[in-house]
Amino acid sequence: MRAAMGQMLGVLILAQQILAAQGVANVLLVVNDASPLSRDIGQYYASRRGVPPRNICHIRTVETEGIERSKYDREIAGAVGTCLTHNNLTEQVLYIVTTGGIPLKIGGSSGMGGDYAAVDSELTLLYSDLKLGKPHPIAGPALNPYFGKREAKFTHPEFPMYLVTRLQSYDLEGVKAIIDRGMHAVNQGKFVIDTESPDLKEGDSWLRQAAKLLPKDRVIFDGSYNVIYDQTEVIGYAGWGSNDHQRHRRFLGFQWLSGAIATEFVSTNGRTFQKPPDGWNISDWKSPHLWFAGSPQTLTADYLLEGATAATGHVDEPYLAMTPHPEYLLPAYYSGRNLAESYYMSIRALSWQNIMIGDPLCSLGPPGR
Repeated sequence: MRAAMGQMLGVLILAQQILAAQGVANVLLVVNDASPLSRDIGQYYASRRGVPPRNICHIRTVETEGIERSKYDREIAGAVGTCLTHNNLTEQVLYIVTTGGIPLKIGGSSGMGGDYAAVDSELTLLYSDLKLGKPHPIAGPALNPYFGKREAKFTHPEFPMYLVTRLQSYDLEGVKAIIDRGMHAVNQGKFVIDTESPDLKEGDSWLRQAAKLLPKDRVIFDGSYNVIYDQTEVIGYAGWGSNDHQRHRRFLGFQWLSGAIATEFVSTNGRTFQKPPDGWNISDWKSPHLWFAGSPQTLTADYLLEGATAATGHVDEPYLAMTPHPEYLLPAYYSGRNLAESYYMSIRALSWQNIMIGDPLCSLGPPGR
């Protein structure tokens, strides 16, 4: 316990030293001019955050959630790379913000050696592509050099990558809501951490470590088979989502505070941002007639609809080791690190299935603010 408290104190001191280091000048906002939704999101975010015009990248591509690899290379990665180089922003930009109306996933083969991937995750390696003058290998996951770097300040060229997050929800009003909530984030409330079982299996051990690295009075922890529902003043949630066999409700029934983040060990929660029917509920893999968008699992966008400000997701099977590690994500976010840095510190892989929904600059600020 003493070691955990000392580690948490060290993280807090370091994070407070770098809180003001990054800002809107380090953001590249990407807008698909072919999509009215993307244009509206871009305009709203730019006005709320004061994004400089040279930091807004206008591309033109399909509005569908999926895109072919060749089109991605030309219409998204190529176009964004041109924005960065022509505006001399390659080094200055640390965060790329994609918007709803930009494709979500790149078609291809699945599995550990496949080239199916999230658009946002592929864009993280655009920095190294530009610096090396050639594209990165696309088969399988690439190692994230920022994973687990609790004490590191995110800079270029030390970390040759961009931190990419997405502004998306079920509709424009939902996106505006997460932007607004991110602007008013508060370092208050409870972190709800819910294991799937009392066993010390992988995943649950990460959740237990996360609980130990946060202040005891800020944590609601359940290490049993039960599911935690209907909590108030929630600032963070980590659990198994629909992979908890005892969970039978689509929504957790939480009252979320501004700035709240949700993360879960679920393979396909970021598979779509099309809204299910109001009566739809999570189910199981044995009942395909009950699935939505090809899966029975929870949806990232449902946490945003319920009131969270940010949420993690996966467009396809990431495998457990590649999902966000809450023992890095939650303590970093609690300490005052911004959303983008907290998230990318917690994932092992790039060029993979992972997405982060939310404003990269969203920060709770230091504890006790």
